[in-house]
Amino acid sequence: MLNRPEHPTQGRSMQAGEATSLEIETFTSNRGLAIEEGLIFEIGRPEVSGVDLDEPAPFKDRLGGFERKDPIGLPGLSEPEAMRHYVRLSQKNYAIDTGIFPLGSCTMKHNPRLNEALARRPGFADIHPLQPQSTVPGALELIGELAHWLMEMTGMAAVAMSPKAGAHGEACGMMAIKAAIAAKGEGATRKIVLVPDSAHGTNPATATRLGFEVRSVPVRGDGTVDAAEVESRLGPEVAAIMLTNPNTCGLFERDIVAIAAAVHAAGAYFYCDGANFNAIAGKTRPGDLGVDAMHINLHKTFSTPHGGGGPGAGPVVLSALLAPFAPIPFLRRDGDGLRLVEHLDEAPDSFGRISAFHGQMGMFVRALAYMLSHGADGLRQASEDAVLNANYIRASLKDLMSQPFGDQRCMHEVLFDDAWLKPTGLSTLDFAKAMIDEGFHPMTIYFPLVAHGAMLIEPTESESKASLDLFIATLRDLAMAARRGETERFIGAPFYAPRRRLDETRAARSPILKWTKPAPR
Repeated sequence: MLNRPEHPTQGRSMQAGEATSLEIETFTSNRGLAIEEGLIFEIGRPEVSGVDLDEPAPFKDRLGGFERKDPIGLPGLSEPEAMRHYVRLSQKNYAIDTGIFPLGSCTMKHNPRLNEALARRPGFADIHPLQPQSTVPGALELIGELAHWLMEMTGMAAVAMSPKAGAHGEACGMMAIKAAIAAKGEGATRKIVLVPDSAHGTNPATATRLGFEVRSVPVRGDGTVDAAEVESRLGPEVAAIMLTNPNTCGLFERDIVAIAAAVHAAGAYFYCDGANFNAIAGKTRPGDLGVDAMHINLHKTFSTPHGGGGPGAGPVVLSALLAPFAPIPFLRRDGDGLRLVEHLDEAPDSFGRISAFHGQMGMFVRALAYMLSHGADGLRQASEDAVLNANYIRASLKDLMSQPFGDQRCMHEVLFDDAWLKPTGLSTLDFAKAMIDEGFHPMTIYFPLVAHGAMLIEPTESESKASLDLFIATLRDLAMAARRGETERFIGAPFYAPRRRLDETRAARSPILKWTKPAPR
């Protein structure tokens, strides 16, 4: 049983001299070490700068009359002020180095410092994408080594290393499929892409962006896709299926081999969203299941930084059927060395270029360091531990929180819905916001759409049992408080965050895009 301090809004009597952080307004708006920090427009002054720049020597500009006539008016800070400003802002962030990130479908895992140390070595950190290839043979060898192991782990014939992230990788894989269809003379007829309701939301967006028409495939009662349902929708007009496996319900698509066989028999291609590869890496190879193309999020499966810590990397593995259509540039071994093929005259079937350069070197170094430090058995154990941790959370919360597809074992993420919240009058959003007061980042909410009021939790393999136990105990405490009718703990939460709950709908519909100087206090 965990003891927690009573919430200041619960109405207990206050003792003489006692106060809460919500009842006292300080002059500075600071609360101890929780420093209030204004926007740079509010605290900066146009006349100061953190650097000293000499006045330029006389020169003739080449702006053709477009030079600025008035001062730019941007706020400036001294060097100490600039440092404090950004440090204070960083202290308001939640990060993987702060605590558990339970976001489902996002795989926010620990980034080992070994990887960071290697990525910062001068030979990798200081190279430039416009250097002559002859000056970077080591970098090319590293990219080639990483590409080899990505193909080995997925059972695929080729890999495109240049895509920058998952959605970019999806575009790459689907562009290869589109090029393959065109090469067979079927570009005018195969215009349909099947997308199950349990797929990632970027899948239909990618297909639509490339000119395909999307048709959905419903999931059955257990949250997975029925091969017969897919087969009934196949025909000469279908170009591909885009299926996420494990899917966003946290479940492995057990009929995936039958689905792939039906898709191929209809002359179509199988694109697999690889965002959840963290659950099966080292356990099974997508190529052996019949997949033709799959993107791999290095920032998910192979521990490179995610989100603002990027930039990301989303290599795309391709089957032998799609390998000729891979984008340039790609690596080719000539004699004893590797070189980049950068021109279409050397790759006539390639669909072209999807990126200016050959991927993101820092992410490649980190991912290969992760692979080599873990080895085959370590990567397999990472997947097993991720699945184990998710099922530990599922088993520990299933008596209080409802699961939309019954109590079945999940993969690396567990899905709950809001059916258990209905009698309380609270919403998934209320529950998630209350987690912030407890020091936890909320899980993914309201996704996937096939579960009403979804709460998708992914602990990853990075979390210890002690970390998971505290997370579970906190969610159990919140769930029991909700069932007891302690709505004041949820409505209006978070109470302890730097900012209170936003009206997110209004913020999206009526954004304030220009700062206006506030009235003086």
